[in-house]
Amino acid sequence: MSVVTVREDGPVSIIAINRPEKGNAISAAVALELQAAFAAFDASESRVAVLTATGDKAFSVGADVNDLPELWRCIPTLGITTMKPIIAATSGWVIGGALVATMMADLWIAADTTRVSYPEAKLGFTGGIIAGLAARIPHKAAMEIIMMCRTMEAERAYQVGLINKLVPAGRHIDEAVAWGKELAGFSPVVLKTIKRFVVDTVLAKGPSELMAIANRELFAVRDSEDRQEGMRAFAEKRPPSFTGR
Repeated sequence: MSVVTVREDGPVSIIAINRPEKGNAISAAVALELQAAFAAFDASESRVAVLTATGDKAFSVGADVNDLPELWRCIPTLGITTMKPIIAATSGWVIGGALVATMMADLWIAADTTRVSYPEAKLGFTGGIIAGLAARIPHKAAMEIIMMCRTMEAERAYQVGLINKLVPAGRHIDEAVAWGKELAGFSPVVLKTIKRFVVDTVLAKGPSELMAIANRELFAVRDSEDRQEGMRAFAEKRPPSFTGR
């Protein structure tokens, strides 16, 4: 069974983490499959993506400590580079790296059971991308989550602007799809331009975000056909024949 599922509802792609028995923890495979699913979405005719998960107990409990992912790969604007709109749709727990993913989405629809938490200070580890939360909601509210490791209930997350709309349990995906279909009626050129302005210019980027962006570019070179051809040509003592792929 795939750890990420994709289904289409008209112009909306619904991309879901599918590990409910593990709290939808983000494993290495989940990160890679999410990245691939969003790359396919970006190349498709679909206009909007909904990022969600299977089950109601947790959108995701964060990174799988038994199978640590390269988390940046499944974070919107970092490993997920589409300029099409992304709407997060959550219920239950949104913890650690899952909070990073949802805060980087463009919009967020949440069931009233949603609870957010970033407990890394208690665990002695952080990837640092969470610092961007302070660019998205009031500074003190962000620091309460990040530094105090306090759980924030859905209502308060809505009040501070982290969540766009609260809905009854079980309605979050339907509502996100409804928003997606509304967005699909707008100009894709305008939406992409606005998103690019916001992502590239308006929102501040912390050191870990910049590092993730650099990794994305460097890993693309590392995994390219040109790199393989260059290594072969060097070993065979001949001029390389690069294709730009």
